[in-house]
Amino acid sequence: MGELRKKLVFALVFLIFVVTLGSAGYMVIEGWSCLDSLYMTIITLASVGYKEIHDLSPNGRLFTIILIIGGVGSVAYTLTTVAKIVLEGEIKEIFGRGRLEKKIKELKNHYIVCGYGRMGKIICKELREKNIEFAVVEKKLDLPEEREDLLILEGDATKDEILKEVGIEKAKGLISVLPTDAENLFVVLSARELNPGLFIVARAGEEGSEQKLMRAGADRVVSPYHIGGLRIAHTVLKPAVVDFIEFATKSGNIDLQMEEITIQDGSALAGQTLDECGIGRDLGIIVVAIKKTSGDMQFNPTYKTAIKTGDTLIALGEIAKLKALEDMAITKE
Repeated sequence: MGELRKKLVFALVFLIFVVTLGSAGYMVIEGWSCLDSLYMTIITLASVGYKEIHDLSPNGRLFTIILIIGGVGSVAYTLTTVAKIVLEGEIKEIFGRGRLEKKIKELKNHYIVCGYGRMGKIICKELREKNIEFAVVEKKLDLPEEREDLLILEGDATKDEILKEVGIEKAKGLISVLPTDAENLFVVLSARELNPGLFIVARAGEEGSEQKLMRAGADRVVSPYHIGGLRIAHTVLKPAVVDFIEFATKSGNIDLQMEEITIQDGSALAGQTLDECGIGRDLGIIVVAIKKTSGDMQFNPTYKTAIKTGDTLIALGEIAKLKALEDMAITKE
């Protein structure tokens, strides 16, 4: 995008320079007025073949030859550059950049996805399914049409100015899935410094990178190869369990879904036991675990387990019922 702008600006500046030089040349050599000199320069560069407005002196003819040789090429270059922009739809991209920047500036409590490769596309799909606002940073996009449905900024996510452009100071979380561990490490370091309260998840490829990324400031580190290996092994050893987990966590599944629901301050559920609030009895929802504000995880809670403000329920049930539980979690008493 920057290269295209440079070419277009250079072509326009060079064309203006040639027109100015040609007009000044006729004014000095022939002593014509500014308007006559400009008109003569334009018809010469355009090669329209109109008759000279005044007879040319030998020096004027020589200057005209030089102007044609040097100037017609600049006109052709400018027209070619403009035609390329129009034909390839890059004017739309230039103006679209302004609209993109405006939309990104309006984001707040959003997520930033660094890297739009195979993993990045899956992450964006899941975020979109949940109607979560996010912006993407990708160094090089192969398909321009991929930008249409995304707030995607083309740039290097390891640079602070790019992270600032996608509103990292106002972001809620950042996910870094760049190709190398070194790039992810740079992103984590920069992101943690720019927004100390940011929730950061990073991808680790090589063994030993997890600890480095955690020390750099990542809250969670995911190793796709490790998870992939476990998944393959469990598919062989525990196929029914794997099928159930995949079924319960797949986006768009209308029959069964697993969600985490946080009990807000003042919720009607706070202070009640699982039996008293009727989550299982009335909604048919299974609470698999409860994550406490301290970070401790209580698995398989009993019906006597009390729910407290700030607890996060790991719940399994139908989407509509889970939505009702979310409403209860924020409903004031």
